Amino acid sequence: MRLDHRGVRAPHPSHPSLSRRGVVAGAGAAAVWLGAGASLTSPAWSRAPFSDYPFRLGVASGDPLPFSVVLWTRLAVDPLAADGRGGMSQRSYAVRWELAEDERFRRVVRRGVVTATPDLGHSVHPEVWGLRPGHEYFYRFSVGSEVSPVGRTKTAPAPWEFRRRLDFAFASCASFAAGYYTAYRHLAEEDLDVVLHLGDYLYEYGMDEFGGARSLSESIGTQFAGETLDLARYRLQYGLYKSDPDLMAAHASAPFIVTFDDHEVENNWADEIPEASSQTPGVAFLARRTAAFQAYYENLPLRSGQLPSGPDIQVYRSLSYGRLLDFNVLDTRQYRDDQPYGDGVAVPGPETTDPNTTMMGWEQEAWLRHRFRRNQGRWQVLANQAPMAETDRDPGEGKLVWTDPWDGYDANRRRVLESARQLGVDNLVVITGDRHTNYVNDLQVEYGAPDGDVFGTEFVGTSITSGGDGADMIPAGEQYLASNPHMKFFNSQRGYVRCRVTPDTFTSDYRVVPFVTRPGAPISTRASWAVEHGVPGATLAYEGGVTGRKFGRNMPSEADLDTRRAGDPARLPG
Repeated sequence: MRLDHRGVRAPHPSHPSLSRRGVVAGAGAAAVWLGAGASLTSPAWSRAPFSDYPFRLGVASGDPLPFSVVLWTRLAVDPLAADGRGGMSQRSYAVRWELAEDERFRRVVRRGVVTATPDLGHSVHPEVWGLRPGHEYFYRFSVGSEVSPVGRTKTAPAPWEFRRRLDFAFASCASFAAGYYTAYRHLAEEDLDVVLHLGDYLYEYGMDEFGGARSLSESIGTQFAGETLDLARYRLQYGLYKSDPDLMAAHASAPFIVTFDDHEVENNWADEIPEASSQTPGVAFLARRTAAFQAYYENLPLRSGQLPSGPDIQVYRSLSYGRLLDFNVLDTRQYRDDQPYGDGVAVPGPETTDPNTTMMGWEQEAWLRHRFRRNQGRWQVLANQAPMAETDRDPGEGKLVWTDPWDGYDANRRRVLESARQLGVDNLVVITGDRHTNYVNDLQVEYGAPDGDVFGTEFVGTSITSGGDGADMIPAGEQYLASNPHMKFFNSQRGYVRCRVTPDTFTSDYRVVPFVTRPGAPISTRASWAVEHGVPGATLAYEGGVTGRKFGRNMPSEADLDTRRAGDPARLPG
């Protein structure tokens, strides 16, 4: 992949509370139509001069369908401007876009004009239709004489197609202040069909003027001190994060499917309830949520269907890759009941097992059951925010769990797994972020039951940077492996998970970097785990690190695995 000098490739149920609709309004519908490609209804300043290059936040694409993809950019000549406007005026700008079959744009297949309005932070989200299924495209934007970097995207295969291979990666938890985005740079070089970001795309916390652990040589200003609370600051926070060249490279390399966890708004929030140590519940928090969701939409490649309505946004959705795989993207924040036992660590009890509590909301639960019934993919994947498998922290006979993840909502977890079982889901795989560590878990309805109760597999991916440099093993990891027999793997380095899916196997490579507090870290595969079609639970296929052990008869080396990714797929032995 060639990189240019910029570092990139050349229906939510309403709540009865009146306060939800009485908070600060989001962007108007007219701004959305213009940003998605509707005809212009007011003058746009297409040739107005800019004080600097306006595409300093890069380009992106997302939510690939068989015949469509959404493109994204946001104009910003000064992403670190303290007012959050990216150095832009209150004018609107006509933005041209092109989509081609080649990187030099000799075979342009679609083009159009969209309007970047101040109402949407000068972001645009053109939805391009009439494309070929399973096809690679290249895209770019322009305003006046200024041209954006080139991005690569790819549509999903046709609904009836049974693909031989899908290559994707998932990532989460990327605190700017915790370190450099080197892992994103390596992800950009993986030649993937799609990337899933599972939450904590940014953090609401403040940082010092030298970027926290990055210890930058030049100041980014004092405007990042203090926590993010309003729209101007959320826009500013995204401006800082998205100006990182490694993140821009990742977005330009493949389409993204995104969902949020907590830090896009505030740590450990639950529906209308802020973090326990924060504001009181009510309108103040909903105003903050409104601002956070608008900034989230403005800065990510989301379709018009994900446009927020005040403090509400619907991000749970299903995206299919033919008959091979279905991604069921979850939202485990916006509809949940408050965390039991005060949102911390607790002994499981009546509050965690209450059948009347939910982490997903009842409507989303019903939607997921419907998807299990209707989806045609051989592999059913839940794109999930926080660990679903039980994580017992007590090294003794008792149990001690975090109540913010699914351990706090055991009844909801049981309902999900039981409905998958009853509806004949053969290959359930959950991909998860949040934890800043790598796990491989067997999924069971009843933890502590015999191995025959294993119904699926969970791959938990570590953070891009959050938690700092990390280590291969930490004392807590040894404790978790001893206390949780269904946990098969633990690692506490930074990175992402690269997955290859074929009709026969679902293989996850845990890609890790040795440090993030300084740039330039190399990437390696710490371990590879494979799930066989029709056989719940994962098998260790390759273990790197110090041991370099290979498992299974005639198990390929890491170099062989990479060679296979460049050619025809081959089934990995278990």
